[in-house]
Amino acid sequence: MLLRKIVLISSLMALLPACAIQHPQNADEFRQAAPTAFMARVESFTVDRPFKDVANSFKEKAPKCLNVRVKTTSRTSTSYQVIVTRFTPTVKVTKKRAELHVQQQHEQGVMNVSKVPDGGYYLMIADAYPLANNKTMIEMFRPSMGFDPIVNAIKDWANGKTEGCPDLTKL
Repeated sequence: MLLRKIVLISSLMALLPACAIQHPQNADEFRQAAPTAFMARVESFTVDRPFKDVANSFKEKAPKCLNVRVKTTSRTSTSYQVIVTRFTPTVKVTKKRAELHVQQQHEQGVMNVSKVPDGGYYLMIADAYPLANNKTMIEMFRPSMGFDPIVNAIKDWANGKTEGCPDLTKL
């Protein structure tokens, strides 16, 4: 009987690594994972603005608006939870693509279940590509729900609407 228990426990422990969650550790891994990930969406659209202007909007607005720390609380009759999240944007611009990465690092209230990349887990990426006739194509890799203030802000910045920052307490 003891031998059966040992074999069963050993077998289950051998299977645990296969159940481990592996989050993308860089932007390219995130782009590859997003199309088939649960609760993720890849969205493309074109804006009537030159690539250079879109890239400049990302460079101006992302550090100002998305480099924030947000504290949220929730209370039920049986629990109280405080979550502190640090959002970190990164903008990279070349002649062929402007990239806006948004990462989130839970500093309090959430247990990390896998290795956290530098800067936090990737939340979304918006890539801008130059097109003819002063147009720009945007490809967003993002959650399918729950982060509308950030998604809408990035779309507005791409379209040239750059007043104000998203309210990240509304996530």
